[in-house]
Amino acid sequence: MLQNEVAASQGIRIRRRPPSGPPLHYVGPFEFRLQNEGNTPRNILEEIVWHKDVEVSQMKEKKPLLSLKKVIENSPPTRDFVGALKAAHLQTGLPGLIAEVKKASPSRGILRENFDPVEIARAYEKGGAACLSVLTDENSSIKGSFENLEAIRNAGVKCPLLCKEFVIDAWQIYYARIKGADAILLIAAVLPDLDIRYMIKICKMLGLAALVEVHDEREMDRVLGIEGIELIGINNRNLETFEVDISNTKKLLEGERGQMIRKKDIIVVGESGLFTPDDVAYVQEAGVKAVLVGESIVKQSDPGKGISGLFGKDISL
Repeated sequence: MLQNEVAASQGIRIRRRPPSGPPLHYVGPFEFRLQNEGNTPRNILEEIVWHKDVEVSQMKEKKPLLSLKKVIENSPPTRDFVGALKAAHLQTGLPGLIAEVKKASPSRGILRENFDPVEIARAYEKGGAACLSVLTDENSSIKGSFENLEAIRNAGVKCPLLCKEFVIDAWQIYYARIKGADAILLIAAVLPDLDIRYMIKICKMLGLAALVEVHDEREMDRVLGIEGIELIGINNRNLETFEVDISNTKKLLEGERGQMIRKKDIIVVGESGLFTPDDVAYVQEAGVKAVLVGESIVKQSDPGKGISGLFGKDISL
């Protein structure tokens, strides 16, 4: 089966395409590309993933895998991302916070004009964040970078760092590792089951945690059938419409799914749409032990105080 056929059979909504894009046609002195449903991205995430295919292909030529492995051999050990979340949950009785360092988002545009990633990371750490998430995609609607991730790591911030990237190739996991990541995001809407299994094994080999993100029941069922998963993120944002509904978290944790998650001792991370203490309490009651939050705290003049507002209390220790 072709890559997109495998994806379709597993309910994956984000299609992949060849880096070359739609075929080039020649008519006399003219050349053009035919745009149709098959070669035009259907939503923002698909557009980002298609661009990522081209970007990663170019980066792999400049930095071959062998060179990355040599750098990793001399790199310091990673920090315990999962352990930090568990410790925060035990110490506070609240979900461990993964605070997101982000300048912009596709749905909200620019979130913070005076964006200093290191300053924000330090404020998060001081405010009680267990871990940090750093956007690394350089898409114009996201404005992340690996330089931000590397700068935060080199600044002496002690919180474990999640590389928030659109991973489509195992090479990216090695690259994230040399840039200072302690964990990486894997999106079930983008990756077939075999890729997720393979990438989780690579993460374990490199000492990285893998946060596997799901959006609906079918993705959750797929992921629960994969061995070795420690972290599942439930994104409450609809991939097509970008609308947010935090009841999605509760829906995906009800019944047998919730029982299986508890049996496997998987930490569930609530993502998107969390702005108030009531929101946090709602997803915690549903079964999450960690939350990933960006917009509601990064927009505050003091992001550290934004954390207190999110939880309704000071969670710094």
